[in-house]
Amino acid sequence: MANVGNQLATQAVTKPISGKHGNVLPLWGNEKTMNLNPMILTNVLSSPYFKVQLYELKTYHEVVDEIYFKVTHVEPWEKGSRKTAGQTGMCGGVRGVGTGGIVSTAFCLLYKLFTLKLTRKQLMGLITHTDSPYIRALGFMYIRYTQPPTDLLDWYDGFLDDEEELDVKAGGGCVMTIGEMLRSFLTKLEWFSTLFPRIPVPVQKMIDVQMKARPRKVAQKETQEEEAAGQVERRRSRTPRRTPSPRRSPKRSRSRSHHRERDRHGPSFDRELERERDRQRKERDGRDRDRERGDRGDRERRRSRSTDRNQDRRERKRSRSSSRERRNERREKERDGGDERSRRKDRDHHKERGTEREKSRDKKSRAETDDRRHKDDRDRHRDDRKTKRPSRSRSRDRKHRSGGEEKSRKRERSHSRERERERDGEQRSHKRSRSKDRSHHQRESSNDHNKHSERRRSQSTE
Repeated sequence: MANVGNQLATQAVTKPISGKHGNVLPLWGNEKTMNLNPMILTNVLSSPYFKVQLYELKTYHEVVDEIYFKVTHVEPWEKGSRKTAGQTGMCGGVRGVGTGGIVSTAFCLLYKLFTLKLTRKQLMGLITHTDSPYIRALGFMYIRYTQPPTDLLDWYDGFLDDEEELDVKAGGGCVMTIGEMLRSFLTKLEWFSTLFPRIPVPVQKMIDVQMKARPRKVAQKETQEEEAAGQVERRRSRTPRRTPSPRRSPKRSRSRSHHRERDRHGPSFDRELERERDRQRKERDGRDRDRERGDRGDRERRRSRSTDRNQDRRERKRSRSSSRERRNERREKERDGGDERSRRKDRDHHKERGTEREKSRDKKSRAETDDRRHKDDRDRHRDDRKTKRPSRSRSRDRKHRSGGEEKSRKRERSHSRERERERDGEQRSHKRSRSKDRSHHQRESSNDHNKHSERRRSQSTE
């Protein structure tokens, strides 16, 4: 117990210093999403556990107690809630963007811690907590999601060799230490079916160099295993030697009653401890075997996939070759059909030409017969005209003679009319002259009478 306290004290002393002042923690990345995967964040915000039960928790200590009682793994999805079998590429389980599922209580509580805006003191209380390794795991995951990449190694430096174990997989079957988990956080981007925030390449190179230069502290664990193996051999040989008391278990006890029972029982506790170690070894061996079987299954699956792909390629090639053969056959048939069609067209064309020639010949023969008929008709008309010409000349002479006589008669009539007109004009002129003379005599007689009357009047007046 004293060793545990000393270890926690040394861990608490190694606080990250670079880039931090005071008790306020800086936030790196998105201040609203905590750099979580969008699908995980939407499932967290829509889960009834987060909206109803965690909404009632208002303080840091209430959330820590909830982690202690409810969290049993650190995977983002509950067991059996996501079906990613047969999905590859961007829809696979590694990318976390395919089909959603039931989000785990661990990630709901992780986002609840983010909503509380933890201080550096509260975060150090999480990663140095003694009651549950899952409280520490969520604290380290909070650091991985929210702290700057340059400060990650400073936060994790004092815990890279921590040997406290926890089962991180939903449903069990993946036990690792805190140190191994932190090394995975620093060197790998994937965490089950989600991704951590990306670390810049220069910072990642620096972290890789420091991790390679720093060997893992596994000597104590190996000595414990060797001592346990020696105890088992001694039991089998039934030697009267007394086995030395084993060292403290790497697991931290949550109460002092466990140490009191150990002091009371003595060798029985040692037996139980050895049995527990044997069981853990068997589990590890089984895991290794499962991993080998899984690797073999993956290889067989890859081989089967490759064979399936080859078969698909062969079938595609066959289908392509068959389709090409069909196309070639169709083209040949079309060519043969085209030749026959061209022949038929040539025959029809020749027939049409023959019929056109015959028609032209008939037209020519008809035109020749028509021309002959016209010539014959012309000749006949000419002959008729020649025969009719003397009779026409006689009639013309008669008409000419009769016309001359009529003209002479018309001339004589016109001359007689002119003579009569002249006579009438002369008579009219004589009449006019006589009337003028008469009017003159009358005027003179009237003038004389007037003069004579005036003379009488003048005489009478006198």
